[in-house]
Amino acid sequence: MRISETERTGSGHSSGPAPGPDYGPGPTLAQLLALVAAGTLDVVVAPCGTDVPVSDVVLHDPGEERDERTWAVTGLVLLVVGVEAASPEAVDVLRAADRAGAAAVVMRRGTRGPRAALLEAAERGRTALLTRGSGQGWTDVLGRLRTALVHSVPDRFAGATGVAGTDRVDGLRLGDLSGLANTVADLVGGAITIEDPQSRVLAYSRMDHEPDPMRRLTILGQEVPRWRVVELRESGFFQALWNTDDVVRLPADERYAERLAVAVRHGSEVLGSIWAAADGRPLAEDAVAALATAGRAAVPHLSHHRTWGRAAAWAREGAVRALLAGNPEAAYDVGIARDRPHAVMVAEVHEGRESVPGDAGQRVLDVLALQAAAYRPGCVTARSGQRLYAVVPALDRETDPARTLLATVRSAHGGGVPGSVVFAGAGPVVADLAELPASRDAAELVVRVLRERATRRPAAGAGSAAAVAVAVASYEDVVAEASVLRLLDRVEPLWGAMQGPVHAMVEHDRAHGSRYGDSVAAHLDAFGDTAAAARRLNVHPNTLRYRLRRARELFGVDLADPAVRLLADVGLRLGRRPPG
Repeated sequence: MRISETERTGSGHSSGPAPGPDYGPGPTLAQLLALVAAGTLDVVVAPCGTDVPVSDVVLHDPGEERDERTWAVTGLVLLVVGVEAASPEAVDVLRAADRAGAAAVVMRRGTRGPRAALLEAAERGRTALLTRGSGQGWTDVLGRLRTALVHSVPDRFAGATGVAGTDRVDGLRLGDLSGLANTVADLVGGAITIEDPQSRVLAYSRMDHEPDPMRRLTILGQEVPRWRVVELRESGFFQALWNTDDVVRLPADERYAERLAVAVRHGSEVLGSIWAAADGRPLAEDAVAALATAGRAAVPHLSHHRTWGRAAAWAREGAVRALLAGNPEAAYDVGIARDRPHAVMVAEVHEGRESVPGDAGQRVLDVLALQAAAYRPGCVTARSGQRLYAVVPALDRETDPARTLLATVRSAHGGGVPGSVVFAGAGPVVADLAELPASRDAAELVVRVLRERATRRPAAGAGSAAAVAVAVASYEDVVAEASVLRLLDRVEPLWGAMQGPVHAMVEHDRAHGSRYGDSVAAHLDAFGDTAAAARRLNVHPNTLRYRLRRARELFGVDLADPAVRLLADVGLRLGRRPPG
């Protein structure tokens, strides 16, 4: 695959990232506050309003020796670490910042709030007084404000490049990658995907025309196909892309439409890339210049996504886990209604009898999480290893809200990982969020039932687990088997401390590879029907009769005794359990 000469959007040749231009004064305090998440900062007093310019955001520790005359740059936002708004030293800190020309001071609000003396000092000065919202750390606040500062740079791109329409980027919410993709698509006249450095899709533009095969594969898989990544890497395309600020062209061939790509970088760090593909029509004449502009405008959005999008997702999953552990107060952090009944669904990814390893299982969970999020507003998810937990709200008079989601999982999961199996179970509806742990426990028990069913069916052949894409059930569907599992959980510690005929038979099978236990279990499951049990074991009935007689002679397992039958059923069920 040949790569055309790199398209240059400027007059000079550059072999690497160039220093960023000076775009003049920084944003206003009001612009920064509009870009950070609601509730991060509260404006207490702003004597000059919030339309004051901000030059930088810095941490300030009053305990450190620092001459205020060394604050040569005015317009700073000072994050005052270790000082509550109600503390006596707060007034002195605010006055010192005001003398130095600071735009704003941010303090921790505390439980009592600002003192009257602090409010009076703020109203007499020029520096705005802000307080940090509860639950926000100083590192979070610093990162959010500095990301918002970076976001002010693209505001000047339209005038710097002359590309019409780029001012529309200014109105995007920080981190709105879907909005950015749609805006860039309008500018370049093509289909847009925004990708991370590992070629995973972060966002894509709306599709006005039927996508070409590569775009379809990329969007459906949420990443560029691995073979395509290898192809681009070996051809040198990625090396060209990651080592220039300019737009790189990938010519059309008999398979795919023409593509343009630009790296999104912050200094020397690559944050991702933006790809434009012809979408049923030629790309716009100024598509190269527009995409180059978009690459610079995307810096704060990708930076925000990487830092705060990931952190917000982790925090949200942490809140969902707290809900599942029985903390109803976490509902405020995930935005679900506390007065609505809910149920828990658990999905577990396996390959045969083992969990699907690494990224393969995570890709299956990605799809399941998207299905759950799209199923119903207020449906939230969290992961734990190879499991996905979904908290599903119930509609009015709905008794089993997770059952439809289970059906969706069954129909939509196509075994995306060869040999993968999804076991999904739904717990009962609970009226109070404090009872969610009970629904979670029941859903986990359903998954165990489905998993043990799969391991107990050798007649389907060794490949049976690989042949089944998904198995789902509600707790009501498996209540008897689930009750047996609960009972066995209680009995298992006692059983391990005991000895008897069944113990001796199980140990003999483990030591010598014999199948006395399988034969006894098949006989019990068939209610003593020797012919049916022999068919299940794929042996002659006389062979089964011989094994049962030898079990009685060698170990004393007499199936004519009801007590022995009960002990055999319990012991063999426990013996079939996987380790751990």
